[in-house]
Amino acid sequence: MGVHVIKLPDVGEGVAEAELVEWMVKPGDNVMEDQVLAAVMTDKATVEIPSPVIGKVIWVGAKAGEIVAVGSPIVRLEVDGAGNAKADEAAASMPAMKTPAPPVAGDLSAMRTEGTPVAKNPPQSPSATAPPQAGERKNAASALPVRAPRKEGEKPLASPAVRKRAADNGVDLRRVTGSGPAGRITHEDLDTYFAHGASAPAVVRGQAPDTSVKEIPVIGLRRKIAEKMTISRSRIPDIVYVEEVDMTALEDLRAKLNAEKKDGRTKLTVLPFLMRAMAKAIGEQPQLNSLYDDEAGIIRQYGGIHIGVAAQTEGGLVVPVVRHVEAKGLWECASEVGRLADAAKKGTATRDELSGSTITITSLGALGGIVTTPVINHPEVAIVGVNKMQVRPMWDGTQFVPRKMMNLSCAFDHRIIDGWNAAVFVQRVKTLMENPAMIFVE
Repeated sequence: MGVHVIKLPDVGEGVAEAELVEWMVKPGDNVMEDQVLAAVMTDKATVEIPSPVIGKVIWVGAKAGEIVAVGSPIVRLEVDGAGNAKADEAAASMPAMKTPAPPVAGDLSAMRTEGTPVAKNPPQSPSATAPPQAGERKNAASALPVRAPRKEGEKPLASPAVRKRAADNGVDLRRVTGSGPAGRITHEDLDTYFAHGASAPAVVRGQAPDTSVKEIPVIGLRRKIAEKMTISRSRIPDIVYVEEVDMTALEDLRAKLNAEKKDGRTKLTVLPFLMRAMAKAIGEQPQLNSLYDDEAGIIRQYGGIHIGVAAQTEGGLVVPVVRHVEAKGLWECASEVGRLADAAKKGTATRDELSGSTITITSLGALGGIVTTPVINHPEVAIVGVNKMQVRPMWDGTQFVPRKMMNLSCAFDHRIIDGWNAAVFVQRVKTLMENPAMIFVE
C-alpha cells in the first residue's frame, strides 16, 4: 500500500490561494477515480477538486472556510501500489491521528471527543448489558431513569433522521442518553427511551420565548460578498440619482416583438433594452465605462462595454458578465443574459463569466421597490438599479392617464463622476427607454 497526496491545483491564472468551502468526503471514505473530493472558491467561482486515483481517505488538510495556498496538500489517500509520496514523508508531514482504544463494555468515555469530561461506568456483565425482553421493559423503567436535560446551549449529537423522529414524537433529545460514539443518540436509544415508558416533556407552543442562538460561519460566496461590499462602502463616496421612466411605449414594443419572435429565441425582458440604451449613452459619455484603481491613482477607461448583471442564487449574489454589449443586438443580449443567469443559478458559470465587468445592472424584478440605493461593484464607477414597474396616473397636460412607470436608481463614484455627468447619463437613458425606436437608430 502507498500514499497518494493530492495538492490544491492552480484554479485560475494569477490565483495564489483559494477558500475551501465544502468537503464531499471524510477520513475513512473510499473514493473512486474522478470522484469529487472538495469544492474551493476563488473570487466568485467555485471549483470542484476530483480524485485522480482510487483510494481511501486517510487525512484532509483544511476545514471549511480556511484559506489554502495553491500547491498545498489537501487530501491524502491510501492506494494500491507505491502512490506518489513515500510513506515516511507522508507520515512526517501529516499530523498524527489518534486512534482510540476499544472501549470497555459499558464505558462510553473512551469513545467521546477528547477533552470532554464524562463519568465512567464500571464494567458490567453481559447479563447486565443485555436488552430487556418485552415483558421486562416496563419493570426496567425505574432502572433507567430519564437523563437530566443537558446544559443550555449543549447540543445533543444525533443524525438528521433521529432528530426528525424525535421531533415527530415530541421528544427533547437533551433528555435522551446516547450510546453511540461521543454520546451520539441512535435509533436504538430512542427505542429504549420509548420502550421504558419515558414521557417527553410537554411541548410549549404559542408565546413561549425562544432562547436559541444559531452560529453560522460566514464562508464561501457569502464571505466574498461581505468582503466586496465592505471594500465598496469604505472606499467609494457615491452619489445616488433616481429618475422615473415612462415604460409604456417600450412595453408595447416588447410585447409585439415577443409575440412575433422566431422559434428558439429567448423571450425579451426589459434588461436587453436597458443594456442597449446604456451602451448608446456610454458612447456619448465613455468615462462611465471605467474602472478606478484608487491605490495606483489610475482610471482605466474601456472601449468594450462589458455589463455585469447581478443575479441572485441559492448561495448568494453573483454578477455574470455580458461582454461587448456595444457589438450585440437586442436578441443577442437577451440570449446571453438568459444563458449566464441559468449558469449562475446552476453553479456552472466559469470564473471568466463572473469577472471583467465595466458597469453593472442590478434588478430585484417585481420586488424592486420604489427606490433602492445600489452598491457600486468596486472598482467600477457606476451601477444602474432597476425598480419595479407599476401603473401610475400621470398628467399629460389636460388629464391624468394611466402609464407604466419604472424608477431607475443609479449610483456613481463621486470621485470620478460629477453630479452633472451622472444626471446627463441617466436622462439620456430615460429618453432612449421612453422612445425605444431611438435605441435602434445609429
